[in-house]
Amino acid sequence: MKLKQLLTTCVLMGGLALSSAAMAGKITPSLESLDIMHNGSKVTITRTDDKGATIPAAYLKTSRGCPPFCVQPMNVAPGVDTIGELEVIGYLKRISDGDRTVMLIDSRTPEWVARGTIPGAVNIPWNKINVDMAGTFAIEAEAETLTDILTDQLGARLVNGKWDFRNAKTIALFCNGIWCPQSSVNIKTLTKLGYPAYKIKWYRGGMQDWVSVGLTVAKP
Repeated sequence: MKLKQLLTTCVLMGGLALSSAAMAGKITPSLESLDIMHNGSKVTITRTDDKGATIPAAYLKTSRGCPPFCVQPMNVAPGVDTIGELEVIGYLKRISDGDRTVMLIDSRTPEWVARGTIPGAVNIPWNKINVDMAGTFAIEAEAETLTDILTDQLGARLVNGKWDFRNAKTIALFCNGIWCPQSSVNIKTLTKLGYPAYKIKWYRGGMQDWVSVGLTVAKP
């Protein structure tokens, strides 16, 4: 009887081991990977199988001066949804399937993007959508740059001096992590301009959370 129980236990444990091995590297039990175009090349988003993988050094620091690197709130602006990795992947799946009404935006400056970004993200540096505390621009060229971004990339229209966002894209913004203010500043700017809050999503965890769960990073 004991031998039979031992054999049964071994079979069960072997099954569990096989099951765990089969699921290694999956994003969810039903999602193994996602193909997305990034800068004209196909990138496959997966989770690493490397058991020795660690978070990149750029995201290891826990001490960062505040301001500007203060802990961000869970809700960045009224009506703006805070999302996680699976929701980001959901938007990337829509983009991969040809949906041009959504966009994932990396709000970081180019030197940070050069270290790696989420595949499928479009880099619109935060200082291209930033206004000062009074809600104005230091120089006229900055306002012109924002106008170009809103019309050419985000699908808004300037009609008789007022912004029409009816056909604007649903955008998900991120930056370096929960201590990084770049994407949150942009979201506040866009909502002040009238961009509908329901069309804005915020990936609060940003790159720090993305790499912490072993998801694929793309470099320019």
